Amino acid sequence: MFTGIIQSIGTISDLQPKGGDVSLIVNTGKLDMSDVELGDSIAVNGVCLTAVAMTENSFTADVSRETLSLTSLGGLSKGSPVNLEKALTLNTRLGGHLVSGHVDGLGEVESRRNDGRSEHFRIKAPDDLARYIAAKGSITIDGVSLTVNRVDGVYFEINIVPHTLQETVISAYQAGTKINLEVDVIARYLERLLQGGALNEGSVKGSTITEEYLAENGFVARS
Repeated sequence: MFTGIIQSIGTISDLQPKGGDVSLIVNTGKLDMSDVELGDSIAVNGVCLTAVAMTENSFTADVSRETLSLTSLGGLSKGSPVNLEKALTLNTRLGGHLVSGHVDGLGEVESRRNDGRSEHFRIKAPDDLARYIAAKGSITIDGVSLTVNRVDGVYFEINIVPHTLQETVISAYQAGTKINLEVDVIARYLERLLQGGALNEGSVKGSTITEEYLAENGFVARS
């Protein structure tokens, strides 16, 4: 698990094809690697990867063909900047929200404009993910925990403050940029509860939680 608070901007040092998969070597920048051991998890642009080799300022991770096809990692090249976060521990401040590092789909930046001292982004989500995104709810973009300002069908809008622009790869986003999206895991569990009688035999049925109840309490946007 992760918090969605980026700890460093790293750089792809090398990508080595291996039988359809890729061995990814990442320069970790300012990320403190002193407490990282082989087998530990590190999120790269929001994708949970396992460190299989390490140096003082880099690590190597194997990326499967499926992960390459379903995330933006397949579009990386040597020199690409990436957001990095080490897995959280029991004494880690949870400054963002609980992030699993399992990308749900690829979004696309539709537009970017200046909005005072921040930058305003309008992003298109895949059709099957849009229902999990709610105004004032949490979403993870390339590993960054963010708050949704507004939802309009499959589009949602966010504002990025100067500090986040400086400390993440979001500063390089332009219209057309493909980005990793992970919806709030709570939204998925709420959907399961709302299925009620559609649950498999032997499961709990007849939940009193309704979509109207969730909307009234700010968990989902009203349709």
